[in-house]
Amino acid sequence: MIKGQWQAARALLGWSQSDLAERVGVVRMTIKRLEGGEAVSDDIRFRAQAALEVAGVVFIAENGGGAGVRLRK
Repeated sequence: MIKGQWQAARALLGWSQSDLAERVGVVRMTIKRLEGGEAVSDDIRFRAQAALEVAGVVFIAENGGGAGVRLRK
């Protein structure tokens, strides 16, 4: 996952950092660190990704066309 995908995923859902933090069970500063590319545990990354995916976000891997996010149809 690249740095910009976290914020883009939240934007697609209209979520604030606090909204995601609440769903992950962490404080907002942890989400800020995650989005800023700072060190957070793999568990937090997994839980954040899972929360966004359950809400309908699909993460697109780097495949020559660039990494990104979209909403599930």
